[in-house]
Amino acid sequence: MAHTDHQTMRHVLRREIAGTIGLLTDEHDFRAMRHYRSFTFDDHTIYLQQIEALLKTRASQGSHTTVALFDPQEYAEFCADTGLDPDIPSSRTRYTAELATTGPSLPYDGQPLADLVPDLIDEAVRQATWEYASTLLTRLGACATCGEDFGRAAFARASSLLVRILDTARPGHRHLVCSVSGTPEALVAVLHADEDAKGTTELDEAEALEFTTVLALGLATQSTGGLVMRTSTPGTTDTIYGWRLRGDGLEPLTAGEVFDAYCTDIESGDLISPESNVDYTVPPDIGETRGRGHTH
Repeated sequence: MAHTDHQTMRHVLRREIAGTIGLLTDEHDFRAMRHYRSFTFDDHTIYLQQIEALLKTRASQGSHTTVALFDPQEYAEFCADTGLDPDIPSSRTRYTAELATTGPSLPYDGQPLADLVPDLIDEAVRQATWEYASTLLTRLGACATCGEDFGRAAFARASSLLVRILDTARPGHRHLVCSVSGTPEALVAVLHADEDAKGTTELDEAEALEFTTVLALGLATQSTGGLVMRTSTPGTTDTIYGWRLRGDGLEPLTAGEVFDAYCTDIESGDLISPESNVDYTVPPDIGETRGRGHTH
């Protein structure tokens, strides 16, 4: 009887343990891991099927699982830095545990793996974009005259502009895109904002941080770029408007400029038929929008 009770308690405790699975999302990364003898999978499709079966089993047992993006190159560097043998399972486990707190990861909520993988890749791109933009902001340094940190000041200004944009937007689902092309690499950040029943704006904190950082970088470096928002409310026409980056601020786009941006193929330059039930318009007044340029 005591033995049975102990088994029952261990079974209950297993449900209390959160787990992380490192996922090799593409064939290239999978082939890189096959160089290790202890990695016994030889077919990527079967590997993904087994991962999905394991996720479903854990979910059916009430266990929470986080899926993290496993990068073979970063894994090799991790093992070199920590002195671990990369060709043993325990090293992969150590690296995966590290990913749970530092790397791109998503909770498994029962969705098909085919849906989770693109979301996980998007999360990896979002995190990489934020890290890259943050690094560039940090490198701007401080004003030699007054000591003001350029990156920090630009981030504060970008935060203020974003708040004003959201405060003046009409109720509904807001989809914002910020693009900055004047930096060493073109950067794009996306932000989704919704309103709850009380009219409070709800944001994903990670998305908001990335979006604000990219906007701040564009303002601080006075780069070419822009910000466009689409607002959708059930039963009404969608509205699309935006601004171009100008100095350390934003300049409203005309309705025609917004229309041209949305109805022109980026690669070919050909015209695209405009969407129905969409109003291309000018943005509302958000206060001071014209950039003044660097003051130091």
